[in-house]
Parts: sequence; C-alpha cells; structure tokens
Amino acid sequence: MMKAAIINRFGDIQELHVVSDYPDPKITDDQVLIEVHATSINPIDYKARQGLLQGMFTWHFPVVLGWDVAGKIVAVGKNVTGFSVGERVFARPEIDPTGRFGSYASLMAVDANQLAKIPATITDAQAAAVPLAGETALQMLRRLQVGPGKKVLIQAGAGGVGSFAIQLAKSMGATVATTVSAVNIGLATELGADIVINYHEKRIQDVLTDYDAVLDSVGAVDDGIDILVPGGRLVTISANITPEQKERAKKEGKTVMTGWLEPDGKDLAELAEALKKDQLKVIIDSEFPLTTKGIQDAHTRIESHHARGKIIINVKEKD
Repeated sequence: MMKAAIINRFGDIQELHVVSDYPDPKITDDQVLIEVHATSINPIDYKARQGLLQGMFTWHFPVVLGWDVAGKIVAVGKNVTGFSVGERVFARPEIDPTGRFGSYASLMAVDANQLAKIPATITDAQAAAVPLAGETALQMLRRLQVGPGKKVLIQAGAGGVGSFAIQLAKSMGATVATTVSAVNIGLATELGADIVINYHEKRIQDVLTDYDAVLDSVGAVDDGIDILVPGGRLVTISANITPEQKERAKKEGKTVMTGWLEPDGKDLAELAEALKKDQLKVIIDSEFPLTTKGIQDAHTRIESHHARGKIIINVKEKD
C-alpha cells in the first residue's frame, strides 16, 4: 500500500486529502514502476479536480491526479529496454483512463516510451518541473513553425509553459515577445525575451505587429489573431476556438488551432540534454510536501494564477 493524494468527488480544494493505504499500481510488460520523489502542479490538475475533464475521460473514484513524475525505477517490465532498476528518470505519463493512478503518489507505473533519464546536474524537484510544461512548450513551438528570423509572442512568460517556451524559442533563433505582470519583467528578460509587455499597462496590439506566431496560454485568441501577419499561426493551450474565430482567421489568411501535449520520451530526452548543457533553466515558484495541507496549499497557489514558474510537490521526504 502506498501514500497518495486522492479525491472522492469533483469539487473545490477541500476534496483533496492524503491517505497512506492506497493500492500500489501494477506495471505491464511495457512499463516501469517509479518510486516517485517529486511531482508538480499544473493548471490541468485543478481543472480535473473541478470536473472539467469529464467529457474526455471516464474516471472512477477515488481519483489520483498529477501528470509530472520524477524519481527512481524500482521495477521494469519484461519488454522494456534502455532503462534499469535504480536509474533516475522523469516523465509526463499518459493520463490514466480510469483516473486511479496519477503522480500524486509514492509509486507510479509509466510507459517506457514516455521516460527520459534525469541529468545528474539537476535535482528531483527541478526534474519534476519539466515534463508537462517543457514538452508542451517544445511541441507547440514546432506546430507554430518557429525558427530563425521568426517573431513569436508567448503569452504568460512567467508561467510554467511560458518560461520554457521563451528559452526554447530563443534557442530556435526567434525574436521573442512575452506578457507578464510588473513583478516578473526582470525574470522574462533574464530568460531571454526581447520584448516584455506588462499586460496590466498595455495591450499587445499597441506594441506588436506582423508577428509570425502566437503561443496562447491565457485564452486571448482574438488578441493573438490581431497581431499575426497573413500566413501567421496561433496555437492555444487554454481555450476552445470558436467558429467565428476560425472564420475570421481564414479570411485574413491566418491559421488558428488548439494544442494538446503528446507525451514523448524522445522530446523529454531533448529537453534533458538542454538541461545537462545548462541551456535551459528551471524556474521553481514554491515547494510543498505530500500532505493534505501541502497538496491543498499547492492547488491554492496554482489557482491564484500568480505562480512564477512551477509548483513542486516533494513526495519523498528530502534527506
């Protein structure tokens, strides 16, 4: 039996509580079992807790949330190659269709093709911050066809996805603009943004024109369309695109689309290599223990929309 943070129904933060007698997951021949040392909190977590993913999955209570994992392999399925017991690994696992086994737990079964090895130079907490946000940033920038000479707006540059996307877009040779609050202007500049807009003071339309790409994580699709050059592309990871927005974009010769992460160990290995070479920084907002108060406080923090980087849950107590 293992420790896990569970919900027994959808609802507010009070539905989250930690138990110590949750059944261990069982691995298939293509999976490894990870002793979870750290996980992280993402916006999808509180949306799932509130019941907003019910149209996508049929979950059975109790549900364990969480889709970032960093830890140590303790068992390996018979078909798995390239990974062995004792290795430090991290992953953004597939969402369990039953909802029973997320990463807010002491153990997690993960498909081997979603794994990458953690560089020796980073901690478990840093590793846990990377998979979902980092893979999302990388995959969305590819969909936007970001490359040398391109101009890209990354909304919410101080958040988890935004902080990685700024750095990755710069490494791809792009000119990067981003939006942040006043307190995060310095951080965005440090991460490499060329143009930093305080969204409390200025609209992006008043500062930016003829942009090739927009990565939207705040639901400001129309604003993004406004600044795109004909032929430009926008991907949103936080909103549904309306028929009116699709029609407008089509008339203006622009492309708008929604984005959804596809967990991929190869993409994570690419990020791991950048971390190893110190080409990618991990920004941690705060850390909490895997206790009822800790997990509730972590959800309160993510729902404030003021997190600077990633929120970490230390599942295994630090030595």
